[in-house]
Amino acid sequence: MSLAKTLLFLEDDKDLQLLVGAFLRERGYRVEHARSASEARAILEKMPVDAAIVDGLLPGMTGADFIRELRQAQPTLPILFASAFWKDLKSHEMLTRQLGVARIVHKPYRPEELAVWVDQLFIKTLPALPPPPPPEALESPSKEADPGALDPLAAKMAALNAEYGAKLREKMSHLGELLGRARDEREALEGAYSATHKLHGTAGSYGFAAVSTAAGRLEDALRPAKDGGSADWGQVTVRFQELAAVASTPGKNSVRTDTPVNATLTGEGTLLVVDEDPSVLAEVELLGRAHVVRVVTARTADEARAVLRRQWVDGALIHMNLGAPMGGITAAHALRAEEGHASLPLAFTSSERGLEGRVAAVHAGASLFLARPFSAQDFVSAAERMVAARRQERVRILVVDDDPEAVTALTHALASESMEVVGLPSAYGLLDALTRHRPDLLLLDVRMPGPNGFDLCRILRSMPEWQELPILLITAQIGTEFRLAAFQAGADDYIPKPVLREELRARVHARVERARMARDRAERDAATGLLLRRPFIEAMRTRLSEAQRQQKPLALCFLDVDHFKRVNDQHGHMAGDRVLMHLGRLLAARFRREDVRARWGGEEFVVALLGENAQSARDILERTAAELSQMRFEGDGGESFHITFSAGIAVAPRDGTTVEELLRVADSRLYRAKANGRDRIET
Repeated sequence: MSLAKTLLFLEDDKDLQLLVGAFLRERGYRVEHARSASEARAILEKMPVDAAIVDGLLPGMTGADFIRELRQAQPTLPILFASAFWKDLKSHEMLTRQLGVARIVHKPYRPEELAVWVDQLFIKTLPALPPPPPPEALESPSKEADPGALDPLAAKMAALNAEYGAKLREKMSHLGELLGRARDEREALEGAYSATHKLHGTAGSYGFAAVSTAAGRLEDALRPAKDGGSADWGQVTVRFQELAAVASTPGKNSVRTDTPVNATLTGEGTLLVVDEDPSVLAEVELLGRAHVVRVVTARTADEARAVLRRQWVDGALIHMNLGAPMGGITAAHALRAEEGHASLPLAFTSSERGLEGRVAAVHAGASLFLARPFSAQDFVSAAERMVAARRQERVRILVVDDDPEAVTALTHALASESMEVVGLPSAYGLLDALTRHRPDLLLLDVRMPGPNGFDLCRILRSMPEWQELPILLITAQIGTEFRLAAFQAGADDYIPKPVLREELRARVHARVERARMARDRAERDAATGLLLRRPFIEAMRTRLSEAQRQQKPLALCFLDVDHFKRVNDQHGHMAGDRVLMHLGRLLAARFRREDVRARWGGEEFVVALLGENAQSARDILERTAAELSQMRFEGDGGESFHITFSAGIAVAPRDGTTVEELLRVADSRLYRAKANGRDRIET
């Protein structure tokens, strides 16, 4: 990416301009702000721009109309279209095909998300690797330095978020005043709708997800009046009161800037269960509480749709014969028709064992089918799979091809909200690029200067670290000899040229999904769902490299359940197993995606927290310890009991720069915590 790229940012909300502009400038872009079409025209007349970000609703015109006008003069300018609307397929087709929009970015978006799509506009090939930092750059910081301090960009974003939160009270007061006159004054109605629209599109970008959601509901209630019809003013009042309630306590509705918005709204994951049988609904609610899965219930399709409109859910488990034979299929289609839920993970449950129902479920988009009555393990496994599918980490694809146009075409075909693509113009930098980007899949052109695709496959399959990496070869040859040579070299699949976008995406998704499932089976503890010791150490080494490269601290936390032998002796081994399972699920649910968690062995667990110093890591563990101590466990004889844990924390680079050093220090501090009375954390 060139540091001189100039972006036209057309957005009439000055708060969003301030936040996003600051973030993009820190990433090296030059940002020219415009709050109206006339201001944007003035900028375009005086200077060239490399790309444009256009909001969907502008003063006096729509963003789509402005793009139509812009295309007359600049038919090839890359454009990102940002809007809280335009989410149906017909609108997507009009924007992308007729107006040439590169991507539609849905509000509210985070600055980091927008930056990904801006970067993708300019990626042709992978930039050269930077020179290694001088040795002194990797030395431990001085004692005076704060290893937990935010980097300048993070500090600036945090300050902007706090400033926006402080202004929410003033914004709500102004909105309330406008709404008080909106029923009788057209100008006040327009102002109230505009203010609500801005809150809907911007609050989430600043981290206030609940405020954004509530503003969206108020915007829906106001829209009929704004469009010239009549609004339900009682409903408007209710929606404003809901918005005012969440805006009055913004800290409770904010999210960390380094955590995906949806992933923080409901911590452990939320499953919607749709079933007309009250006994089933009562049972799944109990299972959810017992297994750290939040369950919301509905008895009809209409109730289920109402749930989706007021909160985020990660998946839906639906009775196949809801209200009528195959009524669950109709309910599933209705749920996926709701805005933002076209890819909602689905599972069906039925007491019928026939093939017809399973076929119908698959055609409706279900990934799971549970026979009734289902066990607790069946339910928990289904919930985990749907949460994982809904909140899946972005897939990283590395493309190696000496043709820049081919790299660009593959990037455009694959890049999406769930997939990041990086291009490499030469085979000679492959090993460095693999270490740097840790891709989930490798796309290799067969014919390149130097080592060809077959040679590279053989090299990677000889290295233990990359033996399981899915590799797809791209070639113009599809003869029998070529296919045999490809598989003998270690390739998983091949894609013939010319590459069809739909086929490419289908093959990539299939390979990545199978590789992840196989990796999870091999690397995760069956009881807790956490990593095992070996994959944890490998992931920890990667996090240490990231910490050194970014000059950030990394905290390693060693946890041990207090008096676990007493739990087994007094309450039974099954109760002990439940303790370990619950603690594992709690650790899985209460940390960021980038944090690494594992069951070390027995009743011992480890957690690695990138970017956290000793005090912040201690604060995080104390919150987890407090939540665990409030949980009530049931012994094999029906008696109840509570548990605690002790922990020791080591921080890199203060306490060491290798995994072995940090584990040794953390273990010694854990021992000290237990010697000092247990139920404590030593740093």
